[in-house]
Amino acid sequence: MSFYKYKDYIEEGDLVLAFISRQTIKPLTVKKGEQLNTRYGHFQHDRMIGMKYGEQMGGARGYGFIYLLHPTPELWSISLPHRTQIVYTPDSSYIMQRLNVTSGTRVIEAGTGSGSFTHAFARTVGPEGRVFSYEFHEPRYLEAKKEFVEHELQNTLITHRDVCNDGFEINNIPEEFSQDGLINGDVIFLDLPAPWTAIEHLDKVISKKNRVGICCFSPCIEQVDKTIKALQDNGWINIQMTEIAGRRWEARKDMVKDLKDVVKRLKDIQSRKSQGIENRRSIKVAGEKRDFEEVDNDSEEDQLKGKGFNPFGKGTRIKEGDEIYDWRNVTKIETEIKTHTSYLTFAYFIPSDN
Repeated sequence: MSFYKYKDYIEEGDLVLAFISRQTIKPLTVKKGEQLNTRYGHFQHDRMIGMKYGEQMGGARGYGFIYLLHPTPELWSISLPHRTQIVYTPDSSYIMQRLNVTSGTRVIEAGTGSGSFTHAFARTVGPEGRVFSYEFHEPRYLEAKKEFVEHELQNTLITHRDVCNDGFEINNIPEEFSQDGLINGDVIFLDLPAPWTAIEHLDKVISKKNRVGICCFSPCIEQVDKTIKALQDNGWINIQMTEIAGRRWEARKDMVKDLKDVVKRLKDIQSRKSQGIENRRSIKVAGEKRDFEEVDNDSEEDQLKGKGFNPFGKGTRIKEGDEIYDWRNVTKIETEIKTHTSYLTFAYFIPSDN
């Protein structure tokens, strides 16, 4: 199942992303005789075969539904089985743009982790580009290698190695990945605990003809400080650190209030405040009971209004967008801003031949 090719109809063996809810997208491989069980119903794989990607599928018992989505790197990043912390789309899309990753780019990525960003790189560089991915943890390496084969990332070569100690060079590079026996990377992405220890090994695998860009993904500012020093010591220039902070925006309708209603409400608040002061002044000595007439002395009109002034009537709920009233479109951001995932440190290397 390819992540950089698209097809219209689902076939047996395809990877399908089942959109169950906004919080739940489940990846599944379509196999005859199997079914997807969810809290919203049961969905048989046999019925998926031949359906169109993006189509809504009803449950086997006539209730519940899901959407059958074609896999993309963006959807995969929010549905994949996590083996490590991953790079999400707000960061990955910015890194792609900042480093000018395009069709034909040769990318060096260390560490692979859950493979989220690897899929995005593979889709962006296309069949003409190449992705060299390195993972030092053997179980994660084996899982990622299996996924890359299943997802037909034919432009991606994954290697099991600790690049911080052993460098990036690969012996016997497959012919379809080699440029005169070399890697010749144009873009470097380091998602490592200590990227500064790997930077000194890059000179042997980066392009000697083109400008090379690098991004180091580090969760702590102390890591950034050490990375910047290593970049400076090894001839990298234009060093900048960026932090991406994402916000969610909510679109809704807000009722346009009439000035007369505002004035009435303010008068009502002032009236009740004054009445409360007068009542406290006339309170009898503690221990003496008040007469019933003194307790329940609100007028019938006041009782209908309730405790506060409501221009639409007591207990009335107005449906958002009700045509009887005037509305305006407004936006609202999250009250809390999500904390950053990591700091992004960018730099560039200009070969001496240029």
